[in-house]
Amino acid sequence: MTNNKINQFLNQNKALQIELGSRLHEKITLCVIPEWQEAFKNLTLQDCMDYIHNLTINRTFDGYIREESVVNDGLAKLYPALRFEESPPELDHAGDIDYLGWVGEKAFGIQIKPITAKSNFGNYSISERMKASFQDFEEEYGGKVFIVFSLDGEIADRDILKEIDVEIERLKKN
Repeated sequence: MTNNKINQFLNQNKALQIELGSRLHEKITLCVIPEWQEAFKNLTLQDCMDYIHNLTINRTFDGYIREESVVNDGLAKLYPALRFEESPPELDHAGDIDYLGWVGEKAFGIQIKPITAKSNFGNYSISERMKASFQDFEEEYGGKVFIVFSLDGEIADRDILKEIDVEIERLKKN
């Protein structure tokens, strides 16, 4: 449905728009806000410490396992002639590169993101900082950097493999 059709429908159904808006307002003011206020009133230091522990330990560990699975159970099996290795810390932290895929003396970079990153940010676009670090990577290693989206430790966007295939062939020729 296009925006024009939605606008036309809403303009023709003002009573429905008023009813739905009233229901939403009532739900937010009578239920949501009081529930949140109560939750914030009861927030403890332990709740905050538990959250930080979950965020930094569990999520980070889950992300590491996901990345490892995408490479070892996915890319390494699809491209057995290539050598994949974790990037050095300076590339991972400063350059946003999780793994390198070696094609002879040259390498392409892999940045692994959960598929939720794509939905959270619309069509995930890299920041200016990431663009610059990807360009620096290409100058140093010869290959491009690919963002691979994963779901449950598997490659979710299979179309990226076509781009990686093209890059492998380009690196083999140079």
